[in-house]
Amino acid sequence: MSLFGDGLETAVQKTFTRPAPKSAPAQMRYLVKKLKSTKAVAQMLRISQRTVERYVKDQIKKPRPDLAARLEREVKKRWQPQIRAKARQRAATTDGIVIDTRARLGYTAPIGSTDQDRIRHLTVALPPQYAARLFTAQETGATDQQLQEIAAEALKEVYFQDSGRRAGSLEEVRFTDIEHLEFEL
Repeated sequence: MSLFGDGLETAVQKTFTRPAPKSAPAQMRYLVKKLKSTKAVAQMLRISQRTVERYVKDQIKKPRPDLAARLEREVKKRWQPQIRAKARQRAATTDGIVIDTRARLGYTAPIGSTDQDRIRHLTVALPPQYAARLFTAQETGATDQQLQEIAAEALKEVYFQDSGRRAGSLEEVRFTDIEHLEFEL
C-alpha cells in the first residue's frame, strides 16, 4: 500500500475489539474458514495447497519471514469486517478523523504574505466530510498522491483557514517531505 493508505488502515485496526490470530496455524485456519478452501488460500499466499494443509493441521508452525508478513497482512485485511465498517462509518458521519503529522507545509498566497514552506508538527481534528473523502478514495483505489491532496485540502480548511475565519485568500497548501503520519479515529 502506501503511507496514507497504511495510516488509514492502521487507524481502523485500532478499533478492533478482539486481537487477530497470532500464530501461523491459527492465521491459516482463519483464512481457510474465510475463503472456504485450502486451494484459494494457497493461491492467494503463493504457496502449495499441501503447505496450507500442513499449517492447518499444526504440522508446520513457523513460516518464512516473507510468508509470515503476507499471512499477517491478509488476516488483518479480513479481520472483523463489521467493526471495520462501523468505525469508518462513524468517522465519516459524526466523529471525523485526527491527523498527526510532521511534514513540510507551505501555501500559495497573495504577494506580501509569508508563504515560506517549513517543517511543522500538527495534530488536527478533521471534520467528518474529509474522513469520508479519505475512506472513499482509499476504497476506490486512490494513489498515495491523491490521498495526500485530500489531506492537504483538509489541513488548508481546518488549520490554515480555521474553517473560513482567516486566510480567505489562501490558494493552495503544499504538504511535502512527510516525516511522520498517523491517523486516529
